[in-house]
Amino acid sequence: MGSSSPSPISTIFVYGSLLADDVVRVLLGRVPPSSPAILPHFQRFSIKGRVYPAIVPGEDKKVTGKVLLGITPPELHILDEFEDVEYERASVNVFLKDGTEKLEAYTYVWENKTDPDLYGEWDFEEWKLLHMADFLKMTRVFIEEMEFPDSKTRVAMYESYYKGTNNNPSHP
Repeated sequence: MGSSSPSPISTIFVYGSLLADDVVRVLLGRVPPSSPAILPHFQRFSIKGRVYPAIVPGEDKKVTGKVLLGITPPELHILDEFEDVEYERASVNVFLKDGTEKLEAYTYVWENKTDPDLYGEWDFEEWKLLHMADFLKMTRVFIEEMEFPDSKTRVAMYESYYKGTNNNPSHP
């Protein structure tokens, strides 16, 4: 028996822009296997001034999304960089939507649990129609620049992309 163990493979619960296979493909260079899932005891919100959502703990609430399976350590690093400082990676229990299985997974929880900019419910179908094309462009730039040591963080890139153009997201 060798002393080296295989690298840990992760399961990630996604609930926002990463529900779009095109965004995942740009970030990871592939679309991992996935399954519809539910995260209990959390609530998804829209964020004023942002096109992507946040989740925070919420009693008697649940978030629908999906789990990405077989995420490698280098892919997890890319996702951590993409989620940046606005989110913290947390270990959670999710249920496959068909109810057959409970899984431990990572997800990205909004860092500021009492953020006054959180409001309403974020809608994936609306996001696809209104924001996905621009979000994909920003994501491509992010992944290209990630190779450089002085690359912008995803938050800085988002802010310069959306505030530096006429692509300002609508918000209340």
